[in-house]
Amino acid sequence: MVVGPDDFRKVLGHFASGVTIITTCDSDGRPTGLTASAFASVSLDPPLILVCIAHKSQSYPSIVERGRFAVNFLRREQEDLSRRFATQRLDKFDGVPHRITALGLPVLADALAHVECVIVNTHNEGDHTVFIGRVDDCGTTDGMPLLYYRGKYESLKGD
Repeated sequence: MVVGPDDFRKVLGHFASGVTIITTCDSDGRPTGLTASAFASVSLDPPLILVCIAHKSQSYPSIVERGRFAVNFLRREQEDLSRRFATQRLDKFDGVPHRITALGLPVLADALAHVECVIVNTHNEGDHTVFIGRVDDCGTTDGMPLLYYRGKYESLKGD
């Protein structure tokens, strides 16, 4: 017997995760992105990460087409950005400070950290694709992470 989606979602909600925004540019060079918590490191040598992206995501075709993406780790003050990028709206980047990197990827100006990746492998599973990305560039800033736990945004205590 397979667990139902409601029970599965409830159980998964008990796993605290960092909040990320996955970004790339579409075929016309416009930035696009989505909020995701399905992120993990895979390997240190070579540096590999994975992200899981729903096939119905507005940004999915651009990630597949471009073959590269950035993962922006959000800071606790960026809950509004997480909510904005979790929608299907087309103007997600309007008024959002960002820069286009040497790899041609949009990186959020105030993100806690970011990694820039080239896709080296994909795995279609259920309604998502698992993208394995080789990290070609990365960076960090100071701050505290935005977390998601049991359907709510949370943050670590402390400075």
